[in-house]
Amino acid sequence: MSESQSSKQVEILGREVCFQGFFRMERFRLRHTLFAGGWSPVVERELFERGHAAALLPYDPVRDEVVLIEQFRIGALEAPGGAWLLEIVAGIIELGETPEEVVRRETVEEAGIEVAEVEPIYDYLVSPGGTSERITLLCGRVDASRAQGIHGLPHEGEDIRVLAVPFTTAWRWLEEGRIDNATPIVALQWLALNRKRLRLKWGVTPGV
Repeated sequence: MSESQSSKQVEILGREVCFQGFFRMERFRLRHTLFAGGWSPVVERELFERGHAAALLPYDPVRDEVVLIEQFRIGALEAPGGAWLLEIVAGIIELGETPEEVVRRETVEEAGIEVAEVEPIYDYLVSPGGTSERITLLCGRVDASRAQGIHGLPHEGEDIRVLAVPFTTAWRWLEEGRIDNATPIVALQWLALNRKRLRLKWGVTPGV
């Protein structure tokens, strides 16, 4: 750890659970060191605890297609485009699971297809101003010709429509704002930068 990093400290003065349901909300009283020296005033911050997640962009390098899913999201209820979002496969990482195990399971449950090879993309904080959630993002090789229909687990209230579309179509949807949530935006931008390399790695000559 660098000297500047070692000088950054946080002192937790109090911590309480404000709400415990499917998710948890905690309130902290804390102070932290300042860049100019000394300590900040005591501040209160609420933290949304929902665990960590893994997400996967299913990509067929032969057909040059990505598999997207569409489902209802309560957080988008007031969004300009409505509450049904175009997303990629994702799931919460349970105790003892690896991110790859999660996305392999969720790809079967949400899209009805299986993942062959997996390529890591990023591991990032979703919204660190209010939640501790991190997402491990991957890309997975799939056969997009099998991606169709409606999937999800009924006992979890899932109603998921599957769409296999050319990468160029997905990219156009991103530019038009039809894809308007962070995880698929990050994944598609990564694929735009790495598509040629990934196709070569997975045995497909670009242009074929």
